[in-house]
Amino acid sequence: MFFFELTKEVRQNQLFMTHRITDLFNIKYPIVQAGMIWNSGWRLASAASNSGVLGLIGAGSMYPEVLREHIQKCKSATHNPFGVNVPMLYPNIQEIMDIIVEEGVKIVFTSAGNPKTWTSWLQEKGITVVHVVSSVKFALKAQEAGVDAVVAEGFEAGGHNGRDETTTFTLIPMVKEKVNIPLIAAGGIATGRAMLAAMVLGAEGVQIGSRFVASEESSAHPDFKQTVVDAKEGDTQLTLKELAPVRLIKNKFYDEVQELYNKGASPEELKALLGRARAKRGMFEGDLDNGELEIGQISGLIHDIKPVYQIVEAIIEEYELAKKEVLDL
Repeated sequence: MFFFELTKEVRQNQLFMTHRITDLFNIKYPIVQAGMIWNSGWRLASAASNSGVLGLIGAGSMYPEVLREHIQKCKSATHNPFGVNVPMLYPNIQEIMDIIVEEGVKIVFTSAGNPKTWTSWLQEKGITVVHVVSSVKFALKAQEAGVDAVVAEGFEAGGHNGRDETTTFTLIPMVKEKVNIPLIAAGGIATGRAMLAAMVLGAEGVQIGSRFVASEESSAHPDFKQTVVDAKEGDTQLTLKELAPVRLIKNKFYDEVQELYNKGASPEELKALLGRARAKRGMFEGDLDNGELEIGQISGLIHDIKPVYQIVEAIIEEYELAKKEVLDL
């Protein structure tokens, strides 16, 4: 049955029932503030949680004891649920997981690794586990590993990304067709209308990153935030697939990467150019020329820097308006 043949009541039930996500995290709105390196400290996570969405601390840019400090400060700043995003490719992963357990964090988003490695271990300790994927294949592996929900992230997203370049609007219905666990859409979502579109395609919640980078509470450098606001269509590009695909704002560092590609550079040469702490230099320290500036394609639609609560209010207001327009068709 096609969408336009459905009754208004059936459309509402099928498209806008988001209780599995809100119940899973005990939040008001089915929105997750993404745990992004150098952007998602305790201030952003607590502000997001206080606004009725799920805030995430980005552990990828933190030494273990720094993570502990952020968790403790987040607990003091909000009484609402929050979680930690953990890329699983770091050597001190056991110490990070131990701190998460010791500090009583109840929600963990894992990424960049095999979900089987940590899912059961975390769940045995009463922790809800969500895994981030970029393909149907990895969504199925995450479901088989027993995760509580999955984030399907499309090619539009900022930061590290999938190699297949599958867009969000293609990926979400494909994943929905194959998995039965709660599905969260990510990549290219910064507005209420985009949130609604993701729901129509089968998502039960959305994860938003780039819009929250340009917030007052983000730990990103003010110059990087302004660069995000100034970005236009076509100002970002997915690159460095030979190492770990990452979407960057085009700057001097990006141009140097492209020059190496034009010379037929090897992965070793690319790795040497990348060096260490490029992302910190760009996003946290504000070196807009030599730093790695990770952001999504949707940055072209972000025009201001606001407090988190205003961002959430605007998204929900637009979502409800768009939903009413659809239901009135």
